[in-house]
Amino acid sequence: MSKTQLHITNGGVLTSYLEELGYKGDILTWHEMLCEGPTTIKIDSDEFLNKRSRFLNDFYDIEIDENAFKEEIGKLDTHEKYSEIVLWFEYDLFCHINLIAVISLIKQKNIELPLYLVCSGRVKGSQNLKGLGELTPGQLNAHYNKRILLKESDIKMSQTLWDIYNGNNHNLFKPYIVKSSSFDYLSNCLKAHLKRFPNSKSGLSTLEANILEIIDKNVIKSKHHLLGYALNYQGFYGFGDLQLERIINQLSAFFTETEKEITLNKKGYEALLEQHNFSNEINDAMVFGASKKMDFQFSKQENKLVKTI
Repeated sequence: MSKTQLHITNGGVLTSYLEELGYKGDILTWHEMLCEGPTTIKIDSDEFLNKRSRFLNDFYDIEIDENAFKEEIGKLDTHEKYSEIVLWFEYDLFCHINLIAVISLIKQKNIELPLYLVCSGRVKGSQNLKGLGELTPGQLNAHYNKRILLKESDIKMSQTLWDIYNGNNHNLFKPYIVKSSSFDYLSNCLKAHLKRFPNSKSGLSTLEANILEIIDKNVIKSKHHLLGYALNYQGFYGFGDLQLERIINQLSAFFTETEKEITLNKKGYEALLEQHNFSNEINDAMVFGASKKMDFQFSKQENKLVKTI
């Protein structure tokens, strides 16, 4: 029996797109968003599922279908029928954390198959970075035809990054910001990740400060309007509606909402001017892997995370 490809996609939208375009082989759809919440190094484990289930339920009122999750990653247990694995992930932090996790999972299962990466981002003729689902069929096929065979050093790096993410010292990411690899957007993602921790002066993360700046510089009519701006102007984060809605709601103390518009209040301006540290007021209980957001702050002056005093 001839062997076939296994495609691992970054979500259901892309899976449907590949099926529509007639891509051959099996598809494993990765539905997780590991850029938020607690994780464990070993992914195919009850501990991992229990932590993810509690987090998604507590923060987003989402129930994990554990059987569906196990069935999906169970496709890796029949790896002997595949000739290679093609990883379809995008340029942003959301996808890159999932990507290093998937590569680590493949190695945890002792799978020795060629790993290829199809990663979207810059597209000729477009000023904006593009997600895989935003590409035309011709562009997507071109990306696939130029897929990158990951080197052993890329795979080992991914495993190391996953180990760091599941530790409590995320400053260990810093050397990898300048390290050469097949991951063209990794440097941007790691820098963006460190700035998810509160700024040591304002107590706001980069995303939080960006949302307040959007309110300051634009006529914002409603939270829904603000969400649209936040989705379009979030740089390398790649967050979805649920994630940004949660952040916007946490920032409600910094703006005034009427029937007609949303405007910054005094506290909002003070936060943008870095006149006070508001991290305790936001009091975000978010965890990134094994690192609590409130335990560290990002110092621009030192260009690293410092422990919260």
